[in-house]
Amino acid sequence: MMKIVSQTRLWVLLASTLITVFISGSSAAQTFALPPPETDVIGKVDYVYAKHEDTLADIAREWGLGYEEIVRANPDIDPWLPGSGSKVILPTQYVLPRAPREGVVVNISEMRLYYFPKPAKDEPAQVVTYPISVGRVDWATPLGLTKIVSKRKDPTWRPPASILKEHADNGDPLPSVVPPGPDNPLGKFALNLGIPGYLIHGTNKPAGVGMQVTHGCMRLYPENIKSLFESVDVGVNVRLVDQPTKVGWLNNTLYIEVHEALGQADETDSSDKTTAVKAIIDATHEREASIEWSRLRLVVDQASGLPVPISLPLSEQPALKLESNVVSLSE
Repeated sequence: MMKIVSQTRLWVLLASTLITVFISGSSAAQTFALPPPETDVIGKVDYVYAKHEDTLADIAREWGLGYEEIVRANPDIDPWLPGSGSKVILPTQYVLPRAPREGVVVNISEMRLYYFPKPAKDEPAQVVTYPISVGRVDWATPLGLTKIVSKRKDPTWRPPASILKEHADNGDPLPSVVPPGPDNPLGKFALNLGIPGYLIHGTNKPAGVGMQVTHGCMRLYPENIKSLFESVDVGVNVRLVDQPTKVGWLNNTLYIEVHEALGQADETDSSDKTTAVKAIIDATHEREASIEWSRLRLVVDQASGLPVPISLPLSEQPALKLESNVVSLSE
């Protein structure tokens, strides 16, 4: 056990170093050391002070974040007029999705993509993460396992009949073929998936990254899709999952990260709490945790997208049986 703890602490130190190198004051991707299997949390929450001309959208793009995630992390700040000197939280800490740490993993409700490149010989494994836009409620991004089947630079876009009809009905007709250029919504790079009609691509409207606005495809900032396009290979697996609630470990502390479940506005509040409890049960099959239930209720209600510790040291409080708290948590 002591060996595991020591390795985890070493990883945390290395991960903090990588954060400083790769995301400090740049629009580059967030790249972290891949943690050992017993650790699920990467990065750290940070903050910056807004300049007079900043919007939250500007700050989000500079720090590799999407629009909705920075707004939810800063509910008391005007997104368009933060104000000079305002302290803006950067939600740059993440619980990794519960999925194999390989290839590409897209978490729909989080509106975030994780890429696990194969490390070169004698090089440490890393995880790279990008904010994305996903499909609207009526054009949902599909779930399941697929792969990248082709890569296209300066792609031509041929809108499907359904999109042509939608635009025509709205009085905004589209051409049947959109050539490469500034008017092409695919941007400069596109990755075709094995699911026909669905892509991971760039955009000519970067302000929409981090929103639920697409026809099912996944959009990245122009600089992010360029980076992903250059590093990912054809044939790489892509797992499309929807985990609005993620639970994971860091330094023997259990964390929870809660996002609004996209497309589930009609579901009750209690279902969100039940989902959280089920995720905790799944994460504690082999490791005990003493849950701070009042904090858990607050975190689920806020759905800020920020990872929050919800366990107490075992020396402070005896572990509670999760099954006995499901009902009270949902009340």
